[in-house]
Amino acid sequence: MKKYMKIIKDGIIFDNPVLIQVIGICSALAVTNSMLNSLIMGLALVFTTAFSSLLISLLKDITPKHIRMVVQVFIISFFVIIVDLFLRAFMPEMSKTLGAYVGLIITNCIIMGRAEGFAISNPPIASFVDGAAAGVGYTLVLLSVAFFREILGFGSIFGINIMPAGFVPWTMMVMPPGAFFILPIIMWIVYNVVVKKKEGAK
Repeated sequence: MKKYMKIIKDGIIFDNPVLIQVIGICSALAVTNSMLNSLIMGLALVFTTAFSSLLISLLKDITPKHIRMVVQVFIISFFVIIVDLFLRAFMPEMSKTLGAYVGLIITNCIIMGRAEGFAISNPPIASFVDGAAAGVGYTLVLLSVAFFREILGFGSIFGINIMPAGFVPWTMMVMPPGAFFILPIIMWIVYNVVVKKKEGAK
């Protein structure tokens, strides 16, 4: 149990893919002008990363080394297609909004990183937990960035207006540059609060 708790803490906090490893940045910048977009994108990545890591771990002993990367991409693509079909069938508007970014999950460095860095050399259940934790860590970052961008850019949270009458939206916050302001601030705070604390404990 302690092993799994460590995996979860590392994936969400101490080894967060976006804040600490600085990967998966493109989608973190692109879809975070809305909390709903960010939540759906995050859940899509949690599903894909967790089940991809599980299946890659299950097949690691019978996968020839010279085609290992090809097999991993094939597995990841399979789960991304499931996500894409689900969104097209049940959330068509969200599918259009996220557009190509769902398909680009296939090339997301977070998934390949967990496949190569963990799943390929660890048991299936631990790999599943690691993939899910990395996905949750990614999702929390997206939601954190989206919280400030949506509330300042639209005056709402999950599309529900919460700002008083007379509030003037910061249009820049819902444009791409808005993410470039918010994400680095969050990264700086996490580095100073979490990383330095961890280094001090050592």
